[in-house]
Amino acid sequence: MIQYLIGATIAIVIFIPMAFFYARRAINKTKNLEKRALNSERLAFIGTLAGGLAHEIKNPLSTLNINLQLLKEELQEMTEENSKRAHRKTQVLQKEVQRLEQILNDFLRFARGQKLELKEHDINEILDEVVDFITPEIKQKNILILKSYDANLPVCRVDSNLIKQALLNIIINAEQAMEHGGELMVRTSGDKKHIQIDITDTGAGIPKDIIGKIFQVYFSTKKAGTGLGLPTAKRIIEDHRGTISVQSEEGKGTNFSLQLPIHLAMD
Repeated sequence: MIQYLIGATIAIVIFIPMAFFYARRAINKTKNLEKRALNSERLAFIGTLAGGLAHEIKNPLSTLNINLQLLKEELQEMTEENSKRAHRKTQVLQKEVQRLEQILNDFLRFARGQKLELKEHDINEILDEVVDFITPEIKQKNILILKSYDANLPVCRVDSNLIKQALLNIIINAEQAMEHGGELMVRTSGDKKHIQIDITDTGAGIPKDIIGKIFQVYFSTKKAGTGLGLPTAKRIIEDHRGTISVQSEEGKGTNFSLQLPIHLAMD
């Protein structure tokens, strides 16, 4: 009887902390789910507002662009000096219209809450498609692309189109950091739980006083930058329950590390 009581006491002593642990974990998970639901609703509302705003802005932008093109064609038929000046001005206006359209499109990509369409994909193939797409542009800037892919990576459940967008944004950022040429290195590696993608450039590097701001919306050090490329990439990776980090040294270059879970089960 005494042995039975001792055994029961030990079982209770072991069970109670475990029960508290699992109860706390369940409560935390419930809170996280509620938080995600609220964030999703807020982002969906912002996306709806953004869509309406974009529709209202895109129509006049389109009209401006068409009329500027027609005006440009008419001015080309004239030979007087004043018409040449007017022609140059229409070109400037067209560039600004195109820039506004780019800002608008980048904003929409960031603001709209998108439901992930998850399928099993080979990350090496996705990365290769993005690299092949941008290679002609990069080669013109005397940038050498170096690839090192882990041939033993397992397939990963991702939304391939969104992941391509995130990778493209990061590679474009790396390209812009190498104004005088350099090397762009893309690597993949992994373990049983995660796949890692490293994108490294030999560009100017990011100053210490701004490296903490690069994922902030609308923050950009480039004249033509929208400040939405890297924040959009970060959001896409985090929507996949992944992480993105950056290490940089001025004058030597920058490395972006992306980690994605192999088995992604959406709540």
